[in-house]
Amino acid sequence: MQTRTRTRAAVAATTLLLAALTACSSSDGGTPADSEPTISVPAEHEGDDLEAAVAVYTASYFAGDADTAYGMLSARCAEETTKDAYIAVVKKAAADHGADHPLTDVHAEVSGTTGHATYKVTGLPEFDKKEQPWTLEDGAWKYDDC
Repeated sequence: MQTRTRTRAAVAATTLLLAALTACSSSDGGTPADSEPTISVPAEHEGDDLEAAVAVYTASYFAGDADTAYGMLSARCAEETTKDAYIAVVKKAAADHGADHPLTDVHAEVSGTTGHATYKVTGLPEFDKKEQPWTLEDGAWKYDDC
């Protein structure tokens, strides 16, 4: 179990690093989309990038990082709430609960551009989620439970 957790952590870290690297552009304005490398993900790690997104979203939510959390909302959810209203919710969550609530028992299922995440929030069972909906938009997983 420890090996699997370490493997997932390594894959998640690699995914975040790759996302950061692909966000950089070249000095000539970027490269054509057809020349970008494709990454093949082994079946046993298919949901790892969604798991990483869930971890980043949840950590930013409880840390009061409203800009990051709001930026991870799906277009549909962003239309349903104003940024100011969402900032207030995230700031209240941070004030009420604090930032130290790592996820456990994270499991993600992905089918095309749709994903579902199930996880537990350490110390806050009222925030545990089962099959929380996520959607892939512009190459990034977005929280879609609005």
